[in-house]
Amino acid sequence: MTRLTRWWTGRTSAAKVELYTRWSFHSFAVIEILALCLALLAAAGRPGPLDVTLALLVAVHAVLCGVVSKQGLDWALDRRERPVRPAVALAAVTCAATLLFLFLDSVRGEDDPQIAPTVISGLVVFGIGSLTLALRNMRRMFYVVPAVAAAVGLAAFALVGDPGYALGYVVGLLIGGMSISFTCGFSCWLLKTVWELERSRELKARLAVAEERLRFGRDLHDVMGRNLAVIALKSELAVQLARRGRPEAVDQMVEVQRIAQESQREVRDVVRGYREADLAVELEGARGVLAAAGIDCRVELSDRRTLPTPVQSVLGWVVREAATNVLRHGDARSCLIRLAGERKGQLVLVVENDGAPAAPSGRPGSGLAGLRERLAVLDATLEAGTVAGGRFRLTARVPADALRADRPGPSTGGDDITDIAGTAETAVTTEAGGMTEIAGIPGRGVRA
Repeated sequence: MTRLTRWWTGRTSAAKVELYTRWSFHSFAVIEILALCLALLAAAGRPGPLDVTLALLVAVHAVLCGVVSKQGLDWALDRRERPVRPAVALAAVTCAATLLFLFLDSVRGEDDPQIAPTVISGLVVFGIGSLTLALRNMRRMFYVVPAVAAAVGLAAFALVGDPGYALGYVVGLLIGGMSISFTCGFSCWLLKTVWELERSRELKARLAVAEERLRFGRDLHDVMGRNLAVIALKSELAVQLARRGRPEAVDQMVEVQRIAQESQREVRDVVRGYREADLAVELEGARGVLAAAGIDCRVELSDRRTLPTPVQSVLGWVVREAATNVLRHGDARSCLIRLAGERKGQLVLVVENDGAPAAPSGRPGSGLAGLRERLAVLDATLEAGTVAGGRFRLTARVPADALRADRPGPSTGGDDITDIAGTAETAVTTEAGGMTEIAGIPGRGVRA
């Protein structure tokens, strides 16, 4: 069953709206062929060559309507040039077929007097609907439809000579033409709006990523720019002093070491602020973002214990990644975020949404792998996959040991680097003890 529905579930919301709109217009062509052609052949009793020719003319008109509708939608979505030639051909066939049926109706006197008005009204109304999609300004249909209705009414009066007959065409075409032109124009406008919203959402996500990258780059530049320049200057000065055997070189290298350690601490603070996420903020943010996207997000907190900062940070990242996946993958209508305690004191965070695709589209990302790495620091686990009912469930389990307030946080590797720096300081001081003093070399006491 999933293979049969994958062509639909694997599409985005905008693509689904486009597919529905296109097949709605294509159904007009099918209705025109089945209704009008069968009506002509059924009214003839024993269809002759002329009846078959008229039915083929109606079929050709229906196919032209389908072509103009398809190319008109492509033009409205900026995927091709304006379909001028197909639209002119459709208008010409519509005028010729209308005059032909009016003439035959006045000459032959059909047994069923409703056949000619039905066929003519169908040709004109379906033609107007398709031509609406090829107009630059759809408001012009408010002038085109009355003009077409009046022209058909005058032609009917000239050929048949019955004012009531002609007035019936005018009223019928006014109502049918206005209705279908409004329907087609509104459908085209709605489709363009949906695609614009889709592109706006993608652009907003890209801008958010670019803004975060700029912020992170700016913070690193502010932290490292001056310190690296000072380190380079003092290192060069220390080289010059060491070449001349001056003991001041040791002081300069000690200053370089201090600046390097300070830079290490500042960079660690920047990275820690960049990586940490607050659980309460992320829960509220996920609720707001999903609600703005039209997804019903429900948050259930059955466990309200105070969590250590590392646990809050990791679970906050789980909520953020899960909300991002709900927006990017599938076609979710509802989402549940539940934080609850289980046996043995462990904490469980569950994010579940509907509308999950049967098979993931595109290459797999690194979001879930990154979450597993973050959770592994706390000996926590992550499970993700589809469940019954076409739903996707992401479950993060944090053991009870990670919830203790006295548990040490994950190491960033700073202690090892500090130990290496301290060893280097000892080596520099020891080696500098044997240097001979050379007078006349400036530079001692330079500060960052």
